[in-house]
Amino acid sequence: MKDLNRRDFLRLSAGGTITAGLFLAGCESGLTMRSTPKKPPNIIFLLTDDQRWDTMGCAGNPIIQTPNMDAMANDGVRFTNAFVTTSICASSRASIFSGQWTSRHGIRDFVAHFSSDALAQTYPMLLRGAGYRIGFIGKYGVGTQNDLPVDGYDYWRGFPGQGKYEHKDQDGNYKHLTQIMGEQAVEFLHGCSKDQPSCLSISFKAPHCQDGDPRQFIYDRAYKDLYKDTIIPVPEKADPHYFEALPEFLRTSEARRRWEIRFSTPEKFQESVKSYYRLIYGVDVVIGRIREQLKQQGFDDNTVLMLIGDNGFYLGEYGLAGKWFPHEESIRVPLVVYDPRAGKKLHGRVLEQVALNVDIAPTILELAGIKPPKLMQGRSLVPLLQGKKPNWRTEFFYEHPFEHKTIAKTVGLRTPDYMYARYTDYDYEELYDLKLDPDETINLAKDEKYKKTLESLQKHCNEHAQKAKGT
Repeated sequence: MKDLNRRDFLRLSAGGTITAGLFLAGCESGLTMRSTPKKPPNIIFLLTDDQRWDTMGCAGNPIIQTPNMDAMANDGVRFTNAFVTTSICASSRASIFSGQWTSRHGIRDFVAHFSSDALAQTYPMLLRGAGYRIGFIGKYGVGTQNDLPVDGYDYWRGFPGQGKYEHKDQDGNYKHLTQIMGEQAVEFLHGCSKDQPSCLSISFKAPHCQDGDPRQFIYDRAYKDLYKDTIIPVPEKADPHYFEALPEFLRTSEARRRWEIRFSTPEKFQESVKSYYRLIYGVDVVIGRIREQLKQQGFDDNTVLMLIGDNGFYLGEYGLAGKWFPHEESIRVPLVVYDPRAGKKLHGRVLEQVALNVDIAPTILELAGIKPPKLMQGRSLVPLLQGKKPNWRTEFFYEHPFEHKTIAKTVGLRTPDYMYARYTDYDYEELYDLKLDPDETINLAKDEKYKKTLESLQKHCNEHAQKAKGT
């Protein structure tokens, strides 16, 4: 495989069946097949952009309307402690594709892309090599226009960069991007057959803002009256004293600049959050449309649906906007998995085990009967989805190495009892006692009573950092 360039590999894998050459290449790279189920499931992977964990009705949000996400959770499994290992679009998406921490896959900015060898080890390419029909819709997020793996997919409707929300159809009529992506999903399903398993990855732009547009969160005009008469409560941590307690480099960061645009007045706060919620509702509508289409085509009894966010999002907490930093608002995401093949006794479960974005690729592969390559650092969630109780992680390493003059690089370690973070360009650390202070409001890093705890977490975090690199 090392002698193949990117295009050669993608052409080699075209066709949707395992050729002798591809099979041998897969064996060389560590791809091995488990005893494949008689009828491998279809898989639809749904990725939202900047959706934080508490923006679903099933997660306890009393305002947002997400009936189809809630139905998925009611019919399937919802993870309450799902997190990303790097809270920025490109790195997180690369971790989802590869099952690796950023330190290993190396996608630290919006220009870097997968090498041909690394691309071959992502879950979509491994699925295609195993006979799956694969499709991709939406924001690819890794690399530039020249790096899109168009030829590697049976169905490609992806785009580079951020894309835009507002479009027009051939007759000049307004169409929102989320609606278009829903239509593309239906188009993909129309091309599917019960004789070949399929995997469709849908990477929504929503609810990401439209950078540079004064409207910021550009929702579908059809939902303009949604939440119109609702007053969104301002989070407690939006109180100015939380902002004033931050170090200067956070108070003058990109996150504060964006707070000025979105949340600096009561009117801006209400409009931004309502518009953010409307974008999520648009995704929810598409999920409902997909599930209805699956029923119409008779795929609903053998199609696994999985929903996760690529990172969290500050809604004014700490006087910030955006993501990047290791507070819970930034790194905690929704994760719902619906497998119709599971018995009803397994439906509606809420799991507290720590699930990570690096777990997505190995989970999808195991669902398809493929043993994940050894280079994948995440763990398959399948045992948990099946109601088993394996020995599971209780802590995880967080990193954010993105280079930006006003976004501080960070590493961190979250354990059952503590959240430790170190801003690597500054002499500044955070330590939160999650048992006493689950909302992360009191930084104990300079508290003498926590000195030994801090030293232990510093050492442990450094050990995790080495493991993330693969060393």
